[in-house]
Amino acid sequence: MFLSQKTIKPMRKSKVILGLIYLGLLWFIAAVLIAPNINSILFVFWQDGDFTMRAVDRMFGSQRAINSLRNSFILAPILSLTVGFIGISLVMITEYFDIKGAKILRLGYMTTLVYGGIILVSGYRFLYGSNGFFTNFFASIFPNFDTGWFEGFWAVLFVMTFATTGNHMIFLRNAMRAVDYQTIEAARNMGANQFTILRRIVLPVLTPSLLAVTTFTFLTGLGATSAPLLVGGPNFQTITPMMLSFSRMAGSRDLAALMGLFLGGASIILIIILAQLEKRGHYLSISKVKTTLVKHKIRNPIANFFVHLYAYVLFVIYVAPIVSVILFSFTDAPTIARRQLSLSSFTLQNYILVFSNSRSYQPIITSVMFSLMAAAGVAILILVVCRIITKYKNKISSIVEYTFMIPWLLPNVLIAIGLIYTFNLPRWFMFNRVLTGTMTIMVLGYLIIRIPFTLRITRAAFFSLDNTLEDAAKNLGAKTMYTFFRVILPILLPSVLAIFALNFNGLLTEFDMSVFLYHPLHMPLGVQIQNLTMADVAQGDNTAITFVYAVLMMVVSSVVLYVVYGRGSRLNE
Repeated sequence: MFLSQKTIKPMRKSKVILGLIYLGLLWFIAAVLIAPNINSILFVFWQDGDFTMRAVDRMFGSQRAINSLRNSFILAPILSLTVGFIGISLVMITEYFDIKGAKILRLGYMTTLVYGGIILVSGYRFLYGSNGFFTNFFASIFPNFDTGWFEGFWAVLFVMTFATTGNHMIFLRNAMRAVDYQTIEAARNMGANQFTILRRIVLPVLTPSLLAVTTFTFLTGLGATSAPLLVGGPNFQTITPMMLSFSRMAGSRDLAALMGLFLGGASIILIIILAQLEKRGHYLSISKVKTTLVKHKIRNPIANFFVHLYAYVLFVIYVAPIVSVILFSFTDAPTIARRQLSLSSFTLQNYILVFSNSRSYQPIITSVMFSLMAAAGVAILILVVCRIITKYKNKISSIVEYTFMIPWLLPNVLIAIGLIYTFNLPRWFMFNRVLTGTMTIMVLGYLIIRIPFTLRITRAAFFSLDNTLEDAAKNLGAKTMYTFFRVILPILLPSVLAIFALNFNGLLTEFDMSVFLYHPLHMPLGVQIQNLTMADVAQGDNTAITFVYAVLMMVVSSVVLYVVYGRGSRLNE
């Protein structure tokens, strides 16, 4: 059977386009995902043309570096335990047990989804810091009260515990819906008590999601930045703040890179261990026809009272910072400095100051621009990648798929350091351009750290497509590009837009990457908030502006969450 010239030319054209796409993806992998990380290793162990262990000797000879490493490896496992306990209890309170006011409690527990990162840490610091609202209140009651009580390891652990339970409220809640009520009823009829049902039926179903969020929590603890910076004090600094300090000194940048390698190595080892643990488990429901979970009443009145008390104490802890931030954002600077609330001090001047002063609103514009470009860029890039890895099953597509997960294995700080030390010189594979100190490297860093999440969700959306639609379009004579844009993309668009919105939302107040890569003339919002929070002068004005930033970001985040989750997005598929 012979093909006509009209058929051969489109086939050649499509192969050329596919080849160019492959070439572009392989360039991105080599230049952006692999080269910076290899360069970080070379920067540490290869200096002046010779192999050296000088950085290792210096690191183990630096008490500050050793202390920061120790602190991170103490914080990460303990944080995993505290967040796991609190996170599971939140899901049990809102989804499993019959608790009065569960809907209101759920809203309070989910506030970290719209009020997180450095904004949340600054809110806790405002409440509990040395001159905090609650600290001053306690000091007025107890004359010998230590006003510096909220500092160090326990302060960091407290803040990060309540700041990182958002993943539990999303993923464990979804997993809880997979619990089969018929199985629970059967166990109850056989005489099993509530504790046995939880341990033998409910928790095994939650285990896969729990392992995933525990991994993320451990990595978050290892790479903690904002909490140690703001409330850690001089006696509890973790790896990332110390890396930031070393990276700003020309003679200690190799130490910063080496500490980043330790962080990356620990992250990879943890992910491998948890992956092996996950493979050993089998977490399947034994019922073929599942019924919706019915909430359980706690029959013991004493236990019921303490569970309700515990639930509402947690609610106050979660809600207090966000309520105080909103209220104080409408309070004048002198009253904020005194940590007092009064109707007579109500004002809109803080908002007027932010929107009328270019130096105040410029960080918002900068973060919005960076976030938009990065979110749009990663959405387009991953659409191309997912199209390749789902349609073409070959070695190149497999390489693309696995290498695009590299950012998931490495902490943001190590990625940032790799970008800095790779692109501070002209590189031929980057068209001899210096990127360090430019806006381009910030957008590139933002894009890289959002790749794994975007790839995971978009890939799932591609696999859920009905292949018969594309086959039908082909049979009707539609070209490949036409089929993608007119048939496939409209189906994927709700998921793509939802992911775009979540990426944009997550990058608005991003701090860990920003603090390493930002340009002084284009300061993003996360760094600006950190500078205002740490400043000792004009504290009332600085705090007022920080609160306005927080409220504005909460409004944006709430709108995004409503669009994504409140309107039945396909992201939940």
